[in-house]
Amino acid sequence: MLDFLGIGSDQLIESLTETLQMLVTSAVIGAVIAMIIALILILTRTGGLMENRVIFAVLDTVTNIVRSIPFIILLVYIGPLTKMIVGTRIGTKAAIVPLVFYIVPMMVRLFENSFLDVDHGIIEAAQAMGATNGQIIRYFLFPESLGSIILSATTAIVGLLGATAMAGAIGGGGIGDLAISYGYRRFNRPLMTFAVIVLIVFVQVMQTIGNKLSDKIRNH
Repeated sequence: MLDFLGIGSDQLIESLTETLQMLVTSAVIGAVIAMIIALILILTRTGGLMENRVIFAVLDTVTNIVRSIPFIILLVYIGPLTKMIVGTRIGTKAAIVPLVFYIVPMMVRLFENSFLDVDHGIIEAAQAMGATNGQIIRYFLFPESLGSIILSATTAIVGLLGATAMAGAIGGGGIGDLAISYGYRRFNRPLMTFAVIVLIVFVQVMQTIGNKLSDKIRNH
């Protein structure tokens, strides 16, 4: 029993596990979806390798719409969809659905900016050498933007961590739920302080790892 926090060690471990589950699952799913959308936006934008104004306009507009919805509203608004996908609106698995909706548009914009930062001269040189669109993406666009993509993903995941804590407000589990249920509602300030410290540690670890990976790739 963690007397100074007023909870048991099993509760703490369960909350940490739930936070990691929400964070990792939603980050991986979100990153895959966001990467596909960001690539399509880059390819179909004006002057892109596969210019298509209709596709670009639709994806760009949808991304902006979803991104503009505050997460706490998104949690409630897509409740029916969440229940249809996972069978419930409450719990860790249920929280992953809105977390994915939250992180995808953020990652799309960050990944899109990373791709746009690639020197256009490199793309033109690849085209001059006769490279196909697939080869340009695989051998030029990705390698040149990978360091920036890692930093962008790190930034997004840090924001996602805050959203996982917010998911605790509707019974999503994790550190946020622990802080609200056993901290705020029971006037347990030591536990709330501990939850804040845990989140800070998570952020520092993730940012450090992201920075080191990005530096290693850029200096390779």
